[in-house]
Amino acid sequence: LGFVYCRAMADSAGLQFVSSYAFEAMQKVDVVRLAALSDPELRLLLPCLVRMALCAPADQSQSWAQDKKLILRLLSGVEAVNSIVALLSVDFHALEQDARKEQQLRHKAGGSNGESILVSQLQHGLTLEFEHSDPLRRLRLTLSELLAIMNKVADSNGEFFLKSSELFESPVYLEEVADVLCILQAELPSLLPIVDVAEALLHVRNGDWFLCLLVANVPDSFNEVCRGLIKNGERQDEESVGGRRRTEALRQLCQMNPSQALNIRAMVVEECHLPGLGVALTLDYKPDTADEAVSPLVSYVSGLLLGTNSKVRTWFSMFIRNGQQRKRESSSVLWQMRRQLLLELVAILPRSRSTHVPNDGDMEEEGASGYSGLREEFVVKASALLRLYCALMGIAGLRPTDEEAEQLLQLMTSRPPATPAGVRFVSLSFCKLLAFPTLVSTPEQEQLMVMWLSWMIKEEEYFESAAGVSASFGEMLLLVAMYFHSNQLSSIIELVCSTLGMKIAIKPSSLSKMKTIFTQEIFTEQVVTAHAVRVAVTNNLSANITGFLPIHCIYQLLRSRAFTKHKVSIKDWIYRQLCETTTPIHTQLIPLIDAYINSILTPASKANPEATNQPITEQEILNVFQSSQGEASRGGRQRYSITTQLLILYYILSYEENLLASTKQLALMQRKPKSYSAALMDQIPIKYLVTQAQGLQQELGGLHSALLRLLATNYPHLCLVEDWVCEEEVTGTLPLLRRMILSKINSSVLCPAFQKLPSSSPRLMRILEHLTLLSPGDLIPYAEALTASMALLLEPAVPRRILQTLNKLWMGLNTVMPRRLWVMTVNALQPSAKLLRQQRYTQNDLMVDPLIVLRCDQRVYRCPPLMDIVLHMLNGYLLASKAYLHCHLKETADFDRQNQTVSNLGVPGQPDTPEVTREELKNALLSAQDSAAVQILLEVCLPTSEEQARGKVEDAEQEGGLLSDLREVQCLICCLLHQMFIADPNIAKLVHFQGYPQALLPLTVAGIPSIHICLDFIPELLAQPQLEKQIFAIQLLSYLCTQYALPKSLSVARLAISVMGTLLTVLTRAKRFSFFMPILPCLVAFCQAFPPLYDDVAALLVQVGQVCASDVATKARDIDPLIARLQYLKEKPQGAVAPGGGSSKLSLPQRTAEELGGADPDVQLCYCVEATFMDIISIFF
Repeated sequence: LGFVYCRAMADSAGLQFVSSYAFEAMQKVDVVRLAALSDPELRLLLPCLVRMALCAPADQSQSWAQDKKLILRLLSGVEAVNSIVALLSVDFHALEQDARKEQQLRHKAGGSNGESILVSQLQHGLTLEFEHSDPLRRLRLTLSELLAIMNKVADSNGEFFLKSSELFESPVYLEEVADVLCILQAELPSLLPIVDVAEALLHVRNGDWFLCLLVANVPDSFNEVCRGLIKNGERQDEESVGGRRRTEALRQLCQMNPSQALNIRAMVVEECHLPGLGVALTLDYKPDTADEAVSPLVSYVSGLLLGTNSKVRTWFSMFIRNGQQRKRESSSVLWQMRRQLLLELVAILPRSRSTHVPNDGDMEEEGASGYSGLREEFVVKASALLRLYCALMGIAGLRPTDEEAEQLLQLMTSRPPATPAGVRFVSLSFCKLLAFPTLVSTPEQEQLMVMWLSWMIKEEEYFESAAGVSASFGEMLLLVAMYFHSNQLSSIIELVCSTLGMKIAIKPSSLSKMKTIFTQEIFTEQVVTAHAVRVAVTNNLSANITGFLPIHCIYQLLRSRAFTKHKVSIKDWIYRQLCETTTPIHTQLIPLIDAYINSILTPASKANPEATNQPITEQEILNVFQSSQGEASRGGRQRYSITTQLLILYYILSYEENLLASTKQLALMQRKPKSYSAALMDQIPIKYLVTQAQGLQQELGGLHSALLRLLATNYPHLCLVEDWVCEEEVTGTLPLLRRMILSKINSSVLCPAFQKLPSSSPRLMRILEHLTLLSPGDLIPYAEALTASMALLLEPAVPRRILQTLNKLWMGLNTVMPRRLWVMTVNALQPSAKLLRQQRYTQNDLMVDPLIVLRCDQRVYRCPPLMDIVLHMLNGYLLASKAYLHCHLKETADFDRQNQTVSNLGVPGQPDTPEVTREELKNALLSAQDSAAVQILLEVCLPTSEEQARGKVEDAEQEGGLLSDLREVQCLICCLLHQMFIADPNIAKLVHFQGYPQALLPLTVAGIPSIHICLDFIPELLAQPQLEKQIFAIQLLSYLCTQYALPKSLSVARLAISVMGTLLTVLTRAKRFSFFMPILPCLVAFCQAFPPLYDDVAALLVQVGQVCASDVATKARDIDPLIARLQYLKEKPQGAVAPGGGSSKLSLPQRTAEELGGADPDVQLCYCVEATFMDIISIFF
């Protein structure tokens, strides 16, 4: 087949093809250009020109009439025109009918060449018949031969064959046959689709020449023919004769129409067919303006192998792999491509480069004379070539020849100029050495590589400063050295692949030689550590700076504990780098901080527990936060960016959390790293910074979520749900417009306005309304003035609107500076007697004893806007106290236990109980704090004697007293208690076991939705030995049954009635009276909520009456009639009510208060039982 293909190509090699000039003239019908063609060139285009001159045109314009005259004049002197005119004179309709009949005949005969309708029995050979035939017979002969080939192609199922056809091979008649072919296709397009004709011509000799003539005479069909040939083509064209013939034919077509070559190449890639054609078209392509940076071949092959389309990558890689398996051929497109790439590589090599390796003296001479390295204009091209060879070798499996390997190594070890492109070239060269260490095979080449690496280390700082880039190759060298020292070969492979921008399969075993060179000759671990500290930090480090930076090196050294191992301090470098950061945050900063904290708390080895890094000092931290709020609120420029402040905040919070988590291990090692002081934490605006971070979440990556996690763990009082809900910026057109035209208010005008209340109310209101338009951050300068004047708002006649506006401003400030604001507010709301003593509480005081918040001026308890603030602070400090005590216990418990263990050595049987005891004491203290706060708040809900007197007057006047300050305060307190009970149900249990005034039960049951959880522990409360607790439980249950008439309430009510019956039999006379008197009204509530309980309640009441009557039978004669009445009421309750709702048939004796008060306790109890009976009966009847 190879011989046949070479012979076929040789046959058409001597033929004249249509030039690109002639094809363009035909495309544009440029008569002037056509007239300039030579006779041989014009001869090839005669079929189209003759048809153009003879056929009636669709264009009737004057200009075309002139052009047509020129065409006729052009054709008048050509002899071959007459034969073409004769061909056009045939009856093509009859010819087409005969051709279709022959096709049907051949189809029935199974494709055999039997009887032909188009051509009768041939007397001589096909060539002689063609020579002696008239135009019609010539058409019939050619059509018959062409249809035979087309039928065979259709039946071949894609298998290539070369048809020997005398008609298409005779050099004497090629032009006449081409004329006939063109006329046939033009006149019979439905019978002979041009794509099918083009496919058939590939199977005859000189087919590419015929195909070019056919397309040149139908220039509009160029793209259609090319796409058809490509779609029907092979996936790998150089594997078969048919593929190579198809590629050559398409290549000739593109040489005829070079403007469409790139479009045809795009079709090749789109279909993933004929890869050799794509390369060949790129080799043939001659751009109008040469790109000095990258050649078309490099761009094309790089795009295929490094693009995102995996299908295209696999297809072209197979072309490379298959091409290497065949013996080297000069005609192979793959070897032409490799030769061209090698020529381009050699062309950009420095002229002084050779295989000679200079010694040290040579290097000094070169340095003195100025080494003529890689020229600046070639650096980008060299980088592109390096990446291309990496892709060819790593993705497509190219095996470089010795010549290619030698020239590649020369290019890789050349020295580029100090430009950003030069830095990139060195990085690529270094990674290519790591990816393909087999390029270094001889000792001379190894010495050359070591010298080049030494040059990289020496020139790294100069390159970074001269090139003006932050990411240089020095960091990559350090990083690779650290990976080699820690044997992280997979990390080196990832680094190489990410730098080269492609996924390459690199075996870790192939890096053994490079590892030896790095760890023993170039970079020992001590050299790496000492060099890393001296590397300058990256200015304005952000995610926009790509590449390998000093931070990557420091991070790896921290992870491998190299700094502590060699006693090198890294604290200052990390602090400087954190101070040189900006948004968007670099992804390596948070892992760096985590690794640094770990190196501070965890020693590098147990043998040397002091081998740790030093933490950042408190003064350095304070320097970062000195102007975080003040300057920002005044519109000044901050010294440190918000990114720096957030990273330092993350460092502190994470450090403290890890310190607490490591206390047990640190205690075993007898180490106690220093914790940051509470005074430092008080000066850091934590909430303000987190609020700022919330608006920068996209730019901060995972830092915002990490800060929220640390806050929720260590500062729960800064993560109150209501705070996050209230944090909404002032939005809308009008508020924003008003904020734009605001005038600045001096905080000094606030205090005089507060001092002159209530006369200055309108002026103060205007000022406060003005402040509500400011953002919370802008309110910070007014915080002290607002809080200091809060006590003045407790005076009478202060407008409610002022109080509400102040509450709104306080809540806004609470979103940015809660801790400092709370301390100022607590101190401002102290009673006037305490203010005289100038007692100032601190943040620590309030976390140790949160109840200080409630030791405020008593007038606050009847000022709802200020009470809302107090309750908010109380909730926050209760949470802060829990976190504070938890941290305190963790900080001291492990060390105390360790000390005790050491001191108890040798003491057998010593119980390890202090830890349990401390935890229990802490929980007891927290429970006592919470319950005390709840009890104080419940006490606040009780009306004072003045309010009770005022309430009686209002009732007398029939004016409702619900819209009062007391009622509003009660609602606020109930909301807080509801939250506390949900957060910790044990608080509800503890408070109700302690008990509180019965007068508050209607308020708590109706106002605290979560109080229904008391149903769970009321049985336990009923089992308590104290009568007071049992009475409280039954009273509470009566209100719960009325509020929540649930199955569970019914079962607990049955239990309570049963307990009451049991207690009746065991209580003494005095205790019986004190127990039943307050709970008899509860039985009415039980029956009202659950009517099925009537029988049990009635039986209990009768039993109580009988017991009491038996004790006083000798003292009062009317007791027996009372018992009889009770029995009657129990058996016939409807008899107690007259028909129609009249008076009772069994009326109760009327007794005065004096008689009841002076009566015997059992007598009083009997009368109360009877009254309770009547109340129950009145419910149902």
